[in-house]
Amino acid sequence: MGFRCGIVGLPNVGKSTLFNALTETQAAQAANYPFCTIEPNVGNVGVPDPRLDELARIAGSQKIIPTQLGFVDIAGLVRGASKGEGLGNQFLGNIREVDAIVHVLRCFENVDIQHVDNKIDPISDAETVETELMLSDLESLERRVPAAVKKSAQGDKESKIIASVLGQALDLLREGKPARLTVPKDEEEERVFAQAQLLTAKPVLYVCNVEEESAATGNAFSARVFEKAKAEGANAVIVSAAIEAEIVTMPLEDRAEFLTELGLTEAGLARIIRSGYELLHLLTFFTVGPKEARAWTVHAGAKAPDAAGEIHSDMQRGFIRAETIAYDDFVTLGGEAAARDAGKLRQEGKEYVIKDGDVLHFKFNV
Repeated sequence: MGFRCGIVGLPNVGKSTLFNALTETQAAQAANYPFCTIEPNVGNVGVPDPRLDELARIAGSQKIIPTQLGFVDIAGLVRGASKGEGLGNQFLGNIREVDAIVHVLRCFENVDIQHVDNKIDPISDAETVETELMLSDLESLERRVPAAVKKSAQGDKESKIIASVLGQALDLLREGKPARLTVPKDEEEERVFAQAQLLTAKPVLYVCNVEEESAATGNAFSARVFEKAKAEGANAVIVSAAIEAEIVTMPLEDRAEFLTELGLTEAGLARIIRSGYELLHLLTFFTVGPKEARAWTVHAGAKAPDAAGEIHSDMQRGFIRAETIAYDDFVTLGGEAAARDAGKLRQEGKEYVIKDGDVLHFKFNV
């Protein structure tokens, strides 16, 4: 299971430059004018995980297959997008189809790069985009909720659920707050809320795009963004899109030294992925053998049959049990055979909840 993050922001904040760097392609045209990205570019990148490399080394795996993370580069939003200004309707539709929003904010000054508002203010930029998303949701719910209230009064059960949970979201939006603050009271309300695909219900990761000199420590602009994220219970990371673009042109063996010279311990991609996992409550499990070592992604709380289903639907349908070794035990003991001999290989059933780093082998019968 992969997940898709939509990269959004105002024009000329570094979205396409970041996308190109993250996907190690030049698929998105990074140009110094608004709307250079007309159709959303989609790129999948392997999630870097040192644990996978270590498991492959121990098992002598011929291939290493990381789990995938999808990025969608969505063209810059402008004021009035919710009313179709710019290419607003199309862009808002693209955002609706992603799992999380990576909101890139310009936190650098450069007189050679035009800003749509002719000022550098990441908080104002964030509010511009958020306002358009809220207005779009507000327009949608102001049509749906009254209709649901009317039908619920006639005894329609589904409409009663819709009126309850989406009514709560509508009240929040009218107060200028995002729909993600809605608290469904049960599984039925959670289902209805998810099906509504509200733009402001999606989790948000703020990416502060800073100049190269501030990549390690941030700057006054990024400090304000972090304050905003903390107040909202959101996540934020500091990235220099320019540095990321330079890194991907380097040989692999030179990248670590380059990062060290800049005072960095890892590339921005790793920080974005880690925050993205936390944002979406995801975890990784592994399958390991002589042919391949592979990483897989599931939501936190997933049970063993759900994890089996990520590999193949037949495995989920005919699930019998999962042979399970914790990552630390696999590495410390030197592989599956030694873990089995030490009593660290466990037989887990259908109710087992997957833990991050589990090394799994599924038994099934169809």
